[in-house]
This record gives sequence, structure tokens and C-alpha cells, in this order.
Amino acid sequence: METPQVATSIPCSQCGGELHPEAGQVFLTCPYCASTVYLDKSQVVFHWYVAPTLDEKQARSALARWMAGNQTVKDLDRKSQISAVTFAYFPMWLFRHQKPNGEDERLLLPAAATSISELKRLLLPPGDLRKPTAEIDQIALPPTVPLDTALDWLKQRQIAPEQVIEKALVHVPIYTFKYIFNNRTYTAVVEGASGGVFANLYPAKAEAPFLLIGSVTALIYLCLATFPAMGALQSGASGLGIGLIICSAAGLVIAPFLFAIAAWIAAKI
Repeated sequence: METPQVATSIPCSQCGGELHPEAGQVFLTCPYCASTVYLDKSQVVFHWYVAPTLDEKQARSALARWMAGNQTVKDLDRKSQISAVTFAYFPMWLFRHQKPNGEDERLLLPAAATSISELKRLLLPPGDLRKPTAEIDQIALPPTVPLDTALDWLKQRQIAPEQVIEKALVHVPIYTFKYIFNNRTYTAVVEGASGGVFANLYPAKAEAPFLLIGSVTALIYLCLATFPAMGALQSGASGLGIGLIICSAAGLVIAPFLFAIAAWIAAKI
């Protein structure tokens, strides 16, 4: 089935006049015949867009902050080189459905092919949705994922089509950055309204050193924990007490060294 026509207006059911509801409206009053119209959003697919609040310079700053964060390799913000940046309005299917506990949940799914599947983690406050203009439509990427396909994705999440109470196509402003690190090209997306950064593949911190220091720490304290048991076996209650004292004192002495090693690894990686 083809993707349904999306719109920002609907005809009045009484006189046929064109009505322009705002995002979130349920009841509308027709300006031509004064009829009150109920908007069944489960049967209408609206088209909205999110206005950007970041320019390219601010988007670059948001990317630099993400690169300097804890997830990426040390000094990624300084050692990487941005090779290209593009701006576009990316299409997303927005669904609102009712959960079993009665609460409403909003889900975003990509409406076009993208290598950044993390975009589905976007959160869009209802007040940010606006009616698109001709200027917006000119730089908005067309949807290539049919609505039926997106609804099938919802079924995989145990959400039936009849549970969906609102459907919309939302164009989100995104800056797509290509950057090079160690002769390899990566892609990161900065959402132009919130400054959120999304990336599937990026130079991440190596996990092996952290796993090693964690394993060593666990082994050391496991060995220390045997002192009370050994003392209890040899001398009863008095041996248990001495073992606890030795275990506690040794743990306090060793802890700063282990912490210092972990901090050194974090600073180097």
C-alpha cells in the first residue's frame, strides 16, 4: 500500500470549508459555518516540522562537546577533522498510542533510509511541532518508508494498529557531520532543535583496560574476604574478629591505589 497523503488541513464535515488545526487540537470550530468538528487523529496523518534553534556553528559546538565526553576516545574533539556538513529536514513517523496502564506514549521511527538508526531516540515536545511552509518543503527529505511498514514495526513491539490514536509525519532539522579519525570516516548527526548528538559507530573508549582493572579489584577483595573465614576456622570468634580487622585495614590501604590506577587508565584512553 502506498504512503497516505499527509496534510496540515482537513475539510469541514458540514460545509467543506478548509480547517487548519494546531498540533494537539481535538475539537475545532469551523470559521465558515460555526460547526464544531471532532478530529479523529487515528484516521488522519498530519504533516509537521520542528523549527531549528541551532545554527551550524552551534551544531559544531554540540558535536565537540559530545566528542569530548566519556563515551568517545580521549581527545577525539581535537584529533578528528570534520570533512563535510549538510543540513536537511529529515522525515520521521510520529505515533501516539495508549499503553495498558492508560498512559499515552509517543514513538518516533525513521521515515527514510538512514545509517543513524539512533534517531529513533529523539524526543519531541508537542509544542515544538509547526505547520511546514513552502520554504521548508523545498529542503525537506521525502519519506521513503511507507506508513504500513512503520506500522508493521510497531507490531513487532506488540503495538497493534488499532492502539495507535495519532499518526503524523514530522520533519526534524538535522546537521549531518562527516569526520575523519585515524584515517577512518565516521558520521554523527546533531538534531537542530535540542542539540542532541546521535551516532551508531564512533571511536569509543576501549573496554578491555577497564574490564581488567575491574577484574583485578574483584580478585583482590575476594582474597581479602577469606581472612575472616580463615581466622574463624583457626581461632573461632577471636580469629574472626582479627580477620575482619585485617580485611578492613587492607581494603582501606589498597583502595586509593586501585582508584588511582583506574583514573590513570581513564585519562589515557
